Amino acid sequence: MKKILLIVLMVGLLIIGFSGCTDAEIASANVSKAADQFEIFRRVVFYNGITDEYILMVEGYCSINVDTTDNQLELTVKLEDGTYMKHFLGLSDNVTYFAEQIQPRMVSTRHYRVIFKPSAIIPDIDLQ
Repeated sequence: MKKILLIVLMVGLLIIGFSGCTDAEIASANVSKAADQFEIFRRVVFYNGITDEYILMVEGYCSINVDTTDNQLELTVKLEDGTYMKHFLGLSDNVTYFAEQIQPRMVSTRHYRVIFKPSAIIPDIDLQ
């Protein structure tokens, strides 16, 4: 009985939490989720505000993570051959970046996208 009550309470809280979301918030969450699945083609540019020059430009299927602890941007890029590269780019008071989505993406404004990967539960263990 306690489990059923707990499940009903959790579902109720989720419904209340998501009921106030706008279409823009749902679409934004779904686009971000698609980008983290390497489905969004982006251009990320690093810019030096003092010299007015571009430092670096990366184009491709990118997942972006801002690490505020280390004050850096972590950019993971999926290459055409299915391999991945990860770049760490330091941010400072004179270096900034902008990211633009190059291609449009159809996403739902009514339903949140949920991704479940059972294979991610089983670890890949390397013995040395």
